[in-house]
Amino acid sequence: MSNCENINPYDGDTRPKTEQVRDMFDSIAPAYDFMNRAMTFGIDKLWRRKAVKMIAKYAPKYILDIATGTADLAIRLAQSLKPSSVVGVDLSQQMLEIGRKKVSEAGLSDVVTLSQADCMALPFDDGVFDCITVAYGVRNFEHLLQGYEEMHRVMKPGGVLCVIELSTPTSPLVKPFYKAYTKWIIPAAGRVVSKDVRAYSYLPESIAAVPQGEKMLELMRQAGFSDCRHESLTFGTCTIYIAIK
Repeated sequence: MSNCENINPYDGDTRPKTEQVRDMFDSIAPAYDFMNRAMTFGIDKLWRRKAVKMIAKYAPKYILDIATGTADLAIRLAQSLKPSSVVGVDLSQQMLEIGRKKVSEAGLSDVVTLSQADCMALPFDDGVFDCITVAYGVRNFEHLLQGYEEMHRVMKPGGVLCVIELSTPTSPLVKPFYKAYTKWIIPAAGRVVSKDVRAYSYLPESIAAVPQGEKMLELMRQAGFSDCRHESLTFGTCTIYIAIK
């Protein structure tokens, strides 16, 4: 078990993490896109763009975007890679409702479909997708290895997995500023913008606890993936992981 599996959105809540995560994202959905841009100074868009470029050489046609949220990555994948289909799944119906509006406004409703699903038990047959993406979502998994095993199951042989995840900088110059920003500023801003007081304290805690670098790659290997590698971005505040089935 990784440490992030023990970090739950709501202190004292005895429900499974999956249920807490669903309710948290339902609660913060109206503020989510604004807070994402504000927390990362808009750099999250550049990280998604970089990930899509890394996937492009595999020319995937059937893409699954797990923890799709408000569909930012699903839309970017559809626009840039021109696949036959992008399926986005998420626990939160409120996030998906916002995502569906964005997909419709982008004119992509014939390519991008969004539905509610639990990544611990994906509602798809074996070997369906040639690309699976997860942006800023794996730290919210109740069981990380099980999540990767499910991704491996529904992926075609030779398919590519791309995970974008926030990470903790190791540089002694950057780390103190990052720690202060995530511990104090993000929760304070979250309390102002969102009604969910706890959510924006949970998010930095989950970033600190999620497996990073080689530890994340080892989990992917345990799930059956190979050719696992990672690239650190923006002073180590974000990492992109790539793996092949």
